[in-house]
Amino acid sequence: MNHNMPTPSGTKNVVSSHSVFGAPCWVSLTSRDVKATEEFYGAVLGWQWRPAKLGDRFRIALADGSPVASIAGVAAMWQMAVAWTPYFAVRSADEAVARVQERMGTVAVGPISLPPGRAALLADRDGASFGIWEGDLFTDWETWRNAQPAFITLHTRDAFDAAIFYGEILDWASGRPGCCEVHYEGGEVVLRSRGDVVARIESGALEAAPDPTIRPHWQVHFTVEDVEACARAAELHGGSVLSKGGDEAVLRDHDGAQFTVTARRGR
Repeated sequence: MNHNMPTPSGTKNVVSSHSVFGAPCWVSLTSRDVKATEEFYGAVLGWQWRPAKLGDRFRIALADGSPVASIAGVAAMWQMAVAWTPYFAVRSADEAVARVQERMGTVAVGPISLPPGRAALLADRDGASFGIWEGDLFTDWETWRNAQPAFITLHTRDAFDAAIFYGEILDWASGRPGCCEVHYEGGEVVLRSRGDVVARIESGALEAAPDPTIRPHWQVHFTVEDVEACARAAELHGGSVLSKGGDEAVLRDHDGAQFTVTARRGR
């Protein structure tokens, strides 16, 4: 699993000021080469960049001036996989980590203090990596959601089993203020927060598959104005198009990380 830990930071206190819990609140990418990664995602998604407080190997991606993601150029140095990882907002990182351990998940890193909050990198029972974040968010949750990340999808062995695992860790369908609702729609488990679809879980992944694209994993979807243009830009800048159809395309960046671009009208 990948051990990328750049997470939301930059606010003044450790007490969480947001009211959304159990929903994805950030996405992070491990990279071998920060400059090449900046060039690729700048060309494909139109991102701008600013430094992160964690050091020279870290960058914050901006879409129209709003923070949308972080990049850590540590894959080669720390011998990590190159991959996108979603982070979920939680009330207590310690409690979430304990729940993962109780349910036979894996704790790779943390919880560790990353002011103004705390983070941990985990994996579910089938090996899909994800992170948790306790504390203030980088920007308002609605602003982040509308800036570019549309939603995330878990490709897993058994959608219902995965929904139970994550639900017990992240308080899905608990009725607690700010927590997410879980529905079954169109053959998938669907996670909603404030009425918006923020994640989907679908069955069919193979845990021991030699191809990592069909092993259990979280896939990050970014909204774009022109899917075709993004696909062309990816190929021109050393990436590839894994599949394309309708309002979305699955792309692989120059470093091998997989992600999806979804037409804004398709949200």
